[in-house]
Amino acid sequence: MKQNKTTKPTKPTKPTKPTVNLVPLGCPKALCDAELMLAKLNDAGYKIVGEPGEADIVIINTCGFIGSAKEEAISEILEAAARKKDGINKRILITGCLAERYKGELQKEFPEVDGAISLANNTDIVSIVERLEQGEKVFRFDGKPTVDMEGDRAVITLPSYAYLRVADGCSNCCAYCAIPLIRGAFKSRPFENIIKEATDIAALGVKELVLVAQDTTRYGEDLYGKLRLPELLNELSKIDGIEWLRILYCYPERVTDELLDVIATNPKVVKYMDLPLQHSEERILKAMNRTGSRAELTELIAHIRDKVPDITLRTTVIAGLPADEYGESEDEWTSLAEFLHETNFYHLGVFEYSAEEGTKAAAMSGQVDDEEKARRRLIIEEQQEFRAAENLANEVGKTYKVLVEGYDRYLEMYFGRSEKYAPEIDGLIYFSGETGIPLYDFTAVRITEISDNNLIGLAVTL
Repeated sequence: MKQNKTTKPTKPTKPTKPTVNLVPLGCPKALCDAELMLAKLNDAGYKIVGEPGEADIVIINTCGFIGSAKEEAISEILEAAARKKDGINKRILITGCLAERYKGELQKEFPEVDGAISLANNTDIVSIVERLEQGEKVFRFDGKPTVDMEGDRAVITLPSYAYLRVADGCSNCCAYCAIPLIRGAFKSRPFENIIKEATDIAALGVKELVLVAQDTTRYGEDLYGKLRLPELLNELSKIDGIEWLRILYCYPERVTDELLDVIATNPKVVKYMDLPLQHSEERILKAMNRTGSRAELTELIAHIRDKVPDITLRTTVIAGLPADEYGESEDEWTSLAEFLHETNFYHLGVFEYSAEEGTKAAAMSGQVDDEEKARRRLIIEEQQEFRAAENLANEVGKTYKVLVEGYDRYLEMYFGRSEKYAPEIDGLIYFSGETGIPLYDFTAVRITEISDNNLIGLAVTL
């Protein structure tokens, strides 16, 4: 992955230092962990390279959230082991959620790995890499599952945007989720630290900050005894250079009118909300240790749209959730599908339930057959494709402010995102225009057609 400039000047690279590549897997919060480690390694004089095949030392920052993420991490470890066997990589270090979760098994399962550390040990990444250089094996798992969120970051996203972590861990304890076991209880960052980091990132030319936490709407509750996300957004909007503020991972029970008013009235806060509902049916939600019902969620979504006209809503749902006695029934799944059709989310992610060790749901008796989970997921995805096509057709003729993120030489078109699209997960807008449109800045694009569920447009002057 391309390594962009850091939050402060780099030190000269010593030729004797080995090259290092850090493979960032998983969610944006894990990416923030990776960026903190990269900044420390860069300051210590290590040469950071963009590809694992170019590195003496490979650090794999793993995800261990669900089965597919674990499979991806294991595949990456095996690829590094194969390169090591061929003499390309000299040392392999594992960190991140998979290492935290399976700390006692990694050394046994992957003898080619030279070290594995817990999230709490990420702050000591330089000394750990130095020990690896000397040929030591380092398997270190100190302290409780936690991560230090403070320090300089080497921003490795595109120059146009960066993630801004406001908290880590989670105290919601949803029955299906292993995050509290891996990352511990919810912990907000100090308000002033977030503002300082955002100011430093803005100095790099970043135009969009994407606020993330496991439950972003809970920000401040543990530190200050109240929800401070609305206040934080208003303060962040005062930073020169930042033009878009986007919020991911908003829990429905903490979507307040104060927050909606900020989204509606602050011109720098994009009218976009990621609302991971996971289901609509009360029995399933209760089994998940979540609140609400189909009627309550329908009312909430209507209220959000009333308070913030033209807001873009994204959600995620889980197909085939278990529950005691019996899992998600055909009727409950059908009701979920009907709910999604009626509420018509602009963006939707569907996941098959993954039984995770140590979670309450994994021990429930009402497990749903894997083939049935896959069938339910596919049907909901197909239904969403039809809704998405209709939603995109309604965009033709509209003009949007677009953050330009690249040029496709094959298509001979620029591409970027409007405020309706979060980076990495929601897609892109492709458009034509005069050569020389600056990358990583804004332009106006009039949507002229849709092609393969992509918006196609033309750069215009307003």
